[in-house]
Amino acid sequence: MKLTVDEPLSYGDEEGDFYIQHVHRTKPFGRNNHFHPTYEIYYLVSGQRVHFIEDRSYSITSGDLVLVNKQVVHNSSEHGPPEHERIVINFSDAFLGTEHPLYDPLLLQPFGHNALLLHLTPQEQVFVRQLLGKMITESSEQRPGFESYLRLLLTELLLFAARLPAPADSDAAKAEQPTALHQKISEVALHINEHYDTKLALADLAKQFYMSPYYLSRSFKTVTGFTLIEYVHLTRIREAQRLLKETDLKVIVVAERTGFENTGHFDRIFKKMTGLTPLAYRKMNPL
Repeated sequence: MKLTVDEPLSYGDEEGDFYIQHVHRTKPFGRNNHFHPTYEIYYLVSGQRVHFIEDRSYSITSGDLVLVNKQVVHNSSEHGPPEHERIVINFSDAFLGTEHPLYDPLLLQPFGHNALLLHLTPQEQVFVRQLLGKMITESSEQRPGFESYLRLLLTELLLFAARLPAPADSDAAKAEQPTALHQKISEVALHINEHYDTKLALADLAKQFYMSPYYLSRSFKTVTGFTLIEYVHLTRIREAQRLLKETDLKVIVVAERTGFENTGHFDRIFKKMTGLTPLAYRKMNPL
């Protein structure tokens, strides 16, 4: 199927078992509230982007492959002209992870950290593009057995990524923090991740990081794609989901441990971000 500019070609549900999307965008594009229970593979065909992942910024250029672990907050934004082409895959443990009969720990090795950025050689880029092209064709044509073939192709892609040498620390450092501002905002984000259970007021954060409240608020949105309060809520709700799934703590205790001053506020934010009340979420994810 031919790709039309600014019209995404997609198959599946982003938070379902398997999802793939190919898009060539010419206009600015951003999204918020972005973390999901699936693994993500992002390949930039052309253009430049900045990825904010958990609490770090990464400069992405054409030919780069990014692997993001499940439940990790991430966002993509412009780094120069907005035009870019990219292919994204999301898949669940049921599709090819720990819940699949053919699961092999090596397949998920690239997801051992929050994110992995791979700068591919020209030959590696050709190989990856061929695999992704086959996956797009299979998901578009949906011929008999296409889901089995998608699993095989995804397995090959994951094995390819797992066999590549791990990036050296020096290379990773170069990939992160495109500017001093990105470094500063990363420090703020790291602080939020480590202190989500405390009061996190804009004025207090601005004072701690030697910035005016207005400049911090504007810069945080520019660098991460999230407003400061959106990022705080994302961090808190993600931890609340974990506690609701993995413990039998009362909802009021979960609210307190994730920085919410009262259960009413916790209930409203939780439902806004997940579509469920905390109790309904717990019932859907029993111990």
